[in-house]
Amino acid sequence: MSATRLMILGLVRWMQPVHGYDVRRELLSWGADKWANVQPGSIYHALRKLTEEELLRTVATEQVGARPARTTYEVTPKGDEEFETLLRAQWWQLHEVPDPFASAFSFLPAMPREEAAAALRNRANLLRAGVESMRASLDSDWVRNSKPVHVTWMFELWLARAEAEMAWCGRIAERIDSGVSYLPAGLTGADVWPGWTDGAPQGDTTDGAPQGDTTDGAPSSGEKSNNQR
Repeated sequence: MSATRLMILGLVRWMQPVHGYDVRRELLSWGADKWANVQPGSIYHALRKLTEEELLRTVATEQVGARPARTTYEVTPKGDEEFETLLRAQWWQLHEVPDPFASAFSFLPAMPREEAAAALRNRANLLRAGVESMRASLDSDWVRNSKPVHVTWMFELWLARAEAEMAWCGRIAERIDSGVSYLPAGLTGADVWPGWTDGAPQGDTTDGAPQGDTTDGAPSSGEKSNNQR
């Protein structure tokens, strides 16, 4: 909600007096539903909530024919203070953004290795498509001639993040393909969780240790026999 509050208070400050419809249209034109999680259906509710909290005030309400009434808003002095507080909280603090992929990646050993590596390379391809789209936008007249310069800087941030993740996907896919164990040397899946598979195919109960070795690092029975000769 803090991102929605910040975006709405900031836009009303820039556009006031402004109709709620115009605030919604502007936020959608920014794509704020994608990168700031400002849901279109929540904007009018947020405007009413901010008004109830005396952060906004209604200037006028107009109704033309059978159309829904259109309310015009301004920011109150209290709303100015709230905007400044929210703005600086985002500038000066680091906020971790929840990533559903991180939840899935924490169960990497549950995925067959071949599928996990393929999924990572597919993720890199999806990111690459997004990067190409962003680069096209950056080179377009739409961005160059109609958007503030700092909007292009924000695109550069998203590009840098996507390119870094693309490279990471490639590196991890190669490590998975190499067969490297997901556990430190000397530790077995049974020592951690009974259902651990280390990326083995479904039905294979091995912990991914090289053939000829036991999972605890002890010599195999054949090696013992050779050593005793």
